[in-house]
Amino acid sequence: MTLQEFYARVGGDYSATLSRLPSEALIKKFVLKYPGDPSFEQLRAALDAQDWELAFRASHTLKGVAQNLGMDRLCKAAAALCDAVRGPKPLEDASLWPPVLAAHEEVLAAVREL
Repeated sequence: MTLQEFYARVGGDYSATLSRLPSEALIKKFVLKYPGDPSFEQLRAALDAQDWELAFRASHTLKGVAQNLGMDRLCKAAAALCDAVRGPKPLEDASLWPPVLAAHEEVLAAVREL
């Protein structure tokens, strides 16, 4: 799979990412590191523990990682969840979690094919 195909699959913008990161090699390097980023698992654990402060920090970090790497679908889902626990306040809309999970799994599956 090419990086362009990867971005099409995960709902990302390859051109915008290339404008932020100076080369395809650098983009690929950081995309391949995404599975090792701890923010998603921290978010999952925080939500399970109802630790809203940690949920905010982890969702904010995940949103930033996804935004920097041009993973727009994941970024938008994480941003919605981040806004819901900003303050930090309890997550009142549990339907915000499944899109984050789905986008994360979609990214992981695509990374495995790079």
